[in-house]
Amino acid sequence: MKPRTQNPRKAEIDRSDVSSTQLFAALAEERRQYALGYLSQKTAAIQLGDLAEYIALKEGEPSYDRYQRIVVDLHHRHLPHLRDAGLVRYDDDAELLELAVDRDVVAPYLRLADHTE
Repeated sequence: MKPRTQNPRKAEIDRSDVSSTQLFAALAEERRQYALGYLSQKTAAIQLGDLAEYIALKEGEPSYDRYQRIVVDLHHRHLPHLRDAGLVRYDDDAELLELAVDRDVVAPYLRLADHTE
């Protein structure tokens, strides 16, 4: 599979490999499915807190404590996994993230997992 990805240093489109194995591994966790679904709807980078709030609402526990635990879980576990798979660009310092592949790459998988809006 050859998804089209945006190079953060150039406006041009690059080609990069994201294997179906990487996609399935990324989608193995529901929070990563939520993250990819949410990011696929956005046209620009978003704050980590916005994603954590979205996930807290999706999981039905929108408390501040739950939000904080989701932020930590995303930062230390899920976003590095998605970044290593080449699906997400995540700036740890600014806590900004964005989808690194065209939404068309993840959309069919998210539909199968039923995590599209």
